[in-house]
Amino acid sequence: MGARLVAVLGVLGLAVGAVWGLKQAAALDPSPTTLEIPALSVQAANVKPGSVTPVSVKDTPKQRKQRPSGGSGTQGSGGSLTGWAKRTGPAIGVPSRALHAYGKAEIAMKQTNPACRLSWATLAGIGRVESDHGRYGGAVLQPNGVPSTPIIGVPLDGSGGFKSISDTDGGELDGDTKVDRAVGPMQFIPSTWASYAADGNGDGVADPQQIDDAALAAAHYLCAGGRDMSSAEGWWAGLWSYNQSVEYGQKVFGLADHYARAVNSRG
Repeated sequence: MGARLVAVLGVLGLAVGAVWGLKQAAALDPSPTTLEIPALSVQAANVKPGSVTPVSVKDTPKQRKQRPSGGSGTQGSGGSLTGWAKRTGPAIGVPSRALHAYGKAEIAMKQTNPACRLSWATLAGIGRVESDHGRYGGAVLQPNGVPSTPIIGVPLDGSGGFKSISDTDGGELDGDTKVDRAVGPMQFIPSTWASYAADGNGDGVADPQQIDDAALAAAHYLCAGGRDMSSAEGWWAGLWSYNQSVEYGQKVFGLADHYARAVNSRG
């Protein structure tokens, strides 16, 4: 998200309950994020929160050959993963560089936390709603995975329906020494980044503006607390820890489901 786009990220984390019924879902406040670009153009899926997960991405023989069979989830995946992203991204409407990051994060989680069963499609859904895959505000996602212009959210000062979050990083990440702002393609608030920062591209630096790092950090965050993101309960709990909004979850659901179905239809 750029200057007008931010949402509550990470504050609720592991406090999300285990069971999500309609009554509980209805109590959640609408998020300003769902009213702003790029989320504005995303259709919210007509699904009951907590009742179902996005369709699973089928691992076809062709895709299996493109995926690394061993080693670290964040290493040894360059050639095959890059080829998959370049072929698949344009077909499903996701920039290849962003798709590479989402796929790389899924592979990493399969190695380090296989019980989470997180799909790249969910990360792609979040990336689309949060920053249009690193392209919000006219930014271009560069080959190194960093937007051409830093993606910084609005000040979280309590105005305009946004939460009030006092500065936690001295302005180091968001340039604001009074209040926090969400940063990067996956829109982390600085305090959450401090807990889940990741080095997804292996350069020795954890940077929320770099999409490999941000996608892997988002994966760690969604999988926190032993969540199984392949279950309806776990998936919705993970999304609501990321952003406490029913509409937000429904928008990400619709996108993740669309991306998975699009890939599945390719065979």
